[in-house]
Amino acid sequence: MGRYAKYAETNGLIEASPTAIYEFLDDQSNLSAHMRQSSGMMLGSSMDIHMEPDQARHVGSRFGFTGRILGIPLSVEEVVTGREPPISKTWETTAEPRLWVIGRYMMGFELAPTAEAGTILRVYIRYDLPAGGFTRLLGRVFGGIYAAWCTRQMVVDAQKHFDHQPVKPLKTTHS
Repeated sequence: MGRYAKYAETNGLIEASPTAIYEFLDDQSNLSAHMRQSSGMMLGSSMDIHMEPDQARHVGSRFGFTGRILGIPLSVEEVVTGREPPISKTWETTAEPRLWVIGRYMMGFELAPTAEAGTILRVYIRYDLPAGGFTRLLGRVFGGIYAAWCTRQMVVDAQKHFDHQPVKPLKTTHS
């Protein structure tokens, strides 16, 4: 698993080609839609995304999120570190994020066509706990839950886009 201590992933089937799915997910605003929506996991808050004009579609492209939860500012800055259309994409934090339950991380997705019509989408995150005392404690309790939720939301959002209905992910795991 590399240099990060924790891990979560979700795998789901999407009835579309890897090329079509990659085109949709390569636009970081589509991949990160769950962060812009108010949710219970975000304690009713949401975050704003900012990115370069290329929508984070090139290695080296930068993007990030800012927001508040319970009045406390949150932020994270990321950079695209790998891109292999229509197979995979990775991105990573550029500094210690200001988040409550996870610290620095690397995320990515992989696409694999199936023998039938469809593609398996795998979204994963490798992360560390936050560096700070209280947030590190929160991370020990909630980090895995949040990381699994985040990867699951990305898969479900892609399934909804292509299948026009919510589809349960095949499998979500975390450590």
